[in-house]
Amino acid sequence: MLKKYREDAERLLKKVDGYGEIRFERRVAFRIFVENGTVRTISRTIDMGGFVRVLLKNHGWGTATFNAFEELPRAFEDAVSASRIILPDSPIRLVESEPGEYTVKIDMDDPFSAHSDREKLETILRYNEILRAGWDKIIQANTYYYDDHIEKLYLNTCGVVVHHDIVYGVVSATARARQGNDVQQYFDAWSNRQRFSDLASLDDRVKKVSKIATDLLSAKPVKGGAYTVVLNPKLAGVFIHEAFGHLSEADFILENPQAQEMMTLGRRFGPSFLNIIDDGTVQPHLHGTIMFDDEGVPAQKTYLVKNGVLVGRLHSRETAAKLGEDPTGNARAQDYCKTPLVRMTNTAIERGPHPADQIFDGIKEGVYAIDAYGGETMLENFSFSAGYGYMIRNGEIAEMVRNVVMQGNLFKTLRNIEQIGDDFVWARWGGQCGKGGQGVPVDVGAPHIRIREVTIGG
Repeated sequence: MLKKYREDAERLLKKVDGYGEIRFERRVAFRIFVENGTVRTISRTIDMGGFVRVLLKNHGWGTATFNAFEELPRAFEDAVSASRIILPDSPIRLVESEPGEYTVKIDMDDPFSAHSDREKLETILRYNEILRAGWDKIIQANTYYYDDHIEKLYLNTCGVVVHHDIVYGVVSATARARQGNDVQQYFDAWSNRQRFSDLASLDDRVKKVSKIATDLLSAKPVKGGAYTVVLNPKLAGVFIHEAFGHLSEADFILENPQAQEMMTLGRRFGPSFLNIIDDGTVQPHLHGTIMFDDEGVPAQKTYLVKNGVLVGRLHSRETAAKLGEDPTGNARAQDYCKTPLVRMTNTAIERGPHPADQIFDGIKEGVYAIDAYGGETMLENFSFSAGYGYMIRNGEIAEMVRNVVMQGNLFKTLRNIEQIGDDFVWARWGGQCGKGGQGVPVDVGAPHIRIREVTIGG
């Protein structure tokens, strides 16, 4: 559908005395939300529009959006006018991009479009019933489904043309349990870009959500203190995304002198077996895979930490030029209304050398922290809540505990990594990463991680 507007866009871009780019987007979104057996939302929306960005020679960025493709000429003139009146203190430079035309299409074995709205609704109603069935303490059961079909066309004055045709699908489940005045909650989500049948066969995982919420009622709060902690793969992945990944985004580094000092290439951050990557190409069906970013730059596998040493960071074309480095394909926009920001894609700790079935060995008293509930970071300091946890006693998993909050300094914590397991997995959790008022799909991956002297503030 978008191809018919290409000729108009190319004609306008030829008029730019400098650099320009145009993005078109059409998104069809289907949503279902069920609360305690009642359908609260079932909707299908179609949104389309575009974004123009112009950088005239010796001027600043001018941008404009349009909600009807026929408005492109008007938006283009608005962007040119905006660029013309901006006079930056120093010239804005971009790393050049190689011309070429590319198509990104994720083929599905079992497309969402082959299944009726009724079938999708019945699936989410069934999941909601599973959350509530057999658990007399469940007071709230929410199930959510969405699939998005996104078509995008990108063009710039360097001769780059990228066509995107991608479908996302996500299911989530939340259970809230109560016993007297005590209320506990657990949440999980699953993404898929390959088969609807995978999203329609999550019964056991949905049941686990209710079980954990109920089990947390009888779990004791963990006693605060310093422990050897083992993180399960999902929590380890979320931890490295939130605590380290954002520090690796070059726009943040450039805006923050303290971050520039901390994130010096060549600095040792952890043991020789610690490797941290961001990869927008690793598997076509991962939630954060993009293949090309929203500046038409090919995504890639970028090592942020290799053998324990900081070796890279994430870039747009502008930040790469400012730091004299290569672009990494990490300029991402939430939708056609937004300006691309430097963002992660699929961020992970790579597989380590330690047998995962021995990762608890020798721990007299520790904590096994599982899944991520939430958290915050402030430069190198962090505070993360696990979904739940278990005590480790004499190398064995013991009683369940709750209120497991990890706190500390990122760099000390990375240095204190004792073991990285050999059981790497991608979370496939349907996560959205927020930054600058925008959210984009991401995924995280890791094996089990063992860290000494972690402060747990119960």
